[in-house]
Amino acid sequence: MPDFKYLAKAMTGKQVSGTLTAASEKDALAGLAAKSLFPISVMLTEQSKQQASTGSRRVSAKYLTVFYNQLADLLKSGVPLLRSLQLLEDQTSHATLKFVIQDVREQVADGTRLNDSMRRHPKTFNFLTVSMVKAGEEGGFLEDVLARIAAFNDQQEELKGKVTGAMVYPLFLMSVGLTIVTIMMVWFVPKFAAIFGRMQDQGTLPWATTTLLAVSDVIQAYGLLILFAVVGAGAGTIVYFRSIEGARNLDKWKLKIPGLGGILQNLAVARFCRMLGTLLKNGVPILQSLRIAKDASGNVILAEAIGNAADNVSSGQSLAVPLRSSGQFSRDLIEMIAVGEEANNLENVLIGVADNLEKRTSRRIDMVVRLLEPVLLLVMAVVVTFVIAALLLPVLNLSTTA
Repeated sequence: MPDFKYLAKAMTGKQVSGTLTAASEKDALAGLAAKSLFPISVMLTEQSKQQASTGSRRVSAKYLTVFYNQLADLLKSGVPLLRSLQLLEDQTSHATLKFVIQDVREQVADGTRLNDSMRRHPKTFNFLTVSMVKAGEEGGFLEDVLARIAAFNDQQEELKGKVTGAMVYPLFLMSVGLTIVTIMMVWFVPKFAAIFGRMQDQGTLPWATTTLLAVSDVIQAYGLLILFAVVGAGAGTIVYFRSIEGARNLDKWKLKIPGLGGILQNLAVARFCRMLGTLLKNGVPILQSLRIAKDASGNVILAEAIGNAADNVSSGQSLAVPLRSSGQFSRDLIEMIAVGEEANNLENVLIGVADNLEKRTSRRIDMVVRLLEPVLLLVMAVVVTFVIAALLLPVLNLSTTA
């Protein structure tokens, strides 16, 4: 928890100062009240400010969604941006978010644009959020973008909740099953190895049992080495995917994952279409709109295709032609864009496409979530059945031979 330095008055009227640890400024004030102290000022210590500014703690999506919604509502009500940020800074109880809002407000007060101020805090405001805020600032519809970001965060949290809820029970069963299988492979199966030794020498041991014994031997001999190798490979993979080339390859592979790739592509295309349609509807020129909206997709591969399309549009081509040649967009979408361009109604067509894609993707996500539980249970059942069968088959063979 962060530390707060305070200046307060005691019951005697004497001024006292010090530090205390609390989850939020509100809790710090409550702590002072419990000591019969009347606060004059309460603020984060320099060390806590530094920790907050370096992003040592992430701000949960729940707090960010509330922040985006409230900022959008204040701006829609005509409250100036600086005043809105000040109000939100004063009322938030999250210490890290409070510092971030304070820093953003101070940067904006010094003349920095909101998106550039938010870009200073990548662990709080991700790339997509900053790109969308930039589009809203340049297009003059910042409050709409903020509301859209909040809605998108809600969708992401709802999806995460669906997946988590569907996977809790099967993952619990799988963890129990994996623990049992590991214990069997390390302690139980080796005891059978001595019993089945003669059958193995004679070559009469079933292949399933031979495989099980071989796996058990490998785990016993190299278990720790395998564990360290897996952890090291995982850490190396994370570092690689954080690089520019790795992030590009990750986005490329995401689109090729069977089943999931189509969902991720539809979500990215829907974000792009909605952002481009909103920009055009607010009078932003097509070239500028494309260069802003390409980052809203959240996928490097799609952003590159859209950037190339913008270059072709600048040379006089229609938007549909370069998007078609990129191979990243469905034929139906290309046809809709072509019709929208011909009818001079592209912005409304794009927003309609985004609505349809989001509805279609939501249905597919629900279907995938419903399939997760039985698939995981089936995998666990297959593994456990294989182990049991591998141990019982030699016994059955012996009884049959006898």
